[in-house]
Amino acid sequence: MPDVKLEIQMLHDRVMVRISPEDGERRSSGGIVIPATAQMAKRLAWGDVHGIGTNVRHVKVGDRVLFNPDDQFEVEVQGQTYLIMRERDVHATATERTDHGTGLYL
Repeated sequence: MPDVKLEIQMLHDRVMVRISPEDGERRSSGGIVIPATAQMAKRLAWGDVHGIGTNVRHVKVGDRVLFNPDDQFEVEVQGQTYLIMRERDVHATATERTDHGTGLYL
């Protein structure tokens, strides 16, 4: 029997996100490198949406979302690490679709 590939389908209000690679080290406005392990305050992270459940209403696959990475479940699929969260755990989205936004851009 050959290896059967199974497609992952998110259920209900779940969102599957991969943390953006640039959320590791960062630089201050003065050029000082701040390592990813530095703990200043709770820091939110940006990630790319790779899958959504059937009851997700405001997030689409391909959007960038802002969330707290400490409160999520982690899963590894084909060597890539993803986070699973509820849609309500997403604080903001960055998308090309602009219905009503803040006027700020990434």
